[in-house]
Amino acid sequence: MKVLLIGANGQIGKHVVKLLQESNEHTVRAMVRDEAQVAVLQEKGIEAIVANLEGSVDEIANAAQGCDAVIFTAGSGGHTGPDKTLLVDLDGAVKSMEAAEKVGANRYVMVSAIQAQNRESWATSPIKPYMVAKHFADRALVGSKLNYTIVRPGGLVNEAGTGKVSAGENLQRGSISREDVAKTLVAALNEKNTYKRSFDLVTGETAIPDVLKNL
Repeated sequence: MKVLLIGANGQIGKHVVKLLQESNEHTVRAMVRDEAQVAVLQEKGIEAIVANLEGSVDEIANAAQGCDAVIFTAGSGGHTGPDKTLLVDLDGAVKSMEAAEKVGANRYVMVSAIQAQNRESWATSPIKPYMVAKHFADRALVGSKLNYTIVRPGGLVNEAGTGKVSAGENLQRGSISREDVAKTLVAALNEKNTYKRSFDLVTGETAIPDVLKNL
């Protein structure tokens, strides 16, 4: 598959770029926010394009033209206010879904947040605006025409990945390396058992391919 990676310059996105660049099954087009980031990626032999999630659907659709799939790893970041969370994590995500539908990039893999589907779990959370944004972006994706997979990782850490995870509909909160999240996103692309599915993801004892095949 030709994959448009949205959020390619983020911490998970960088791992996904590397995995897709090394893949024998997929190729990557990295979507970033400015030309300087494009230049850095192109120096590494990676196709890259500038588009902004706060821009128009047509701008994102142009970036996705010719792609078969979208992986969404973008985020407004932990240091921005609720306004950016709304514009990027919710509206930007929904616009990317509309763009994917527009160009026929039917496969869509979303990075969400653990227990985003369960309002009660984040009723008093200090990052409640982010959880609200993820909740409704996920609902929009489920209601779309896209062949989606929603991956809801636990607390993200920068430790080296183990390649072993636990996945399920209602996991207890836990942590997971960004590298293992990236490996799960890429592995899910062709795994039919993840089509039209959503799941929480934390570090576990089972290899990623086996977990996905047995969801």
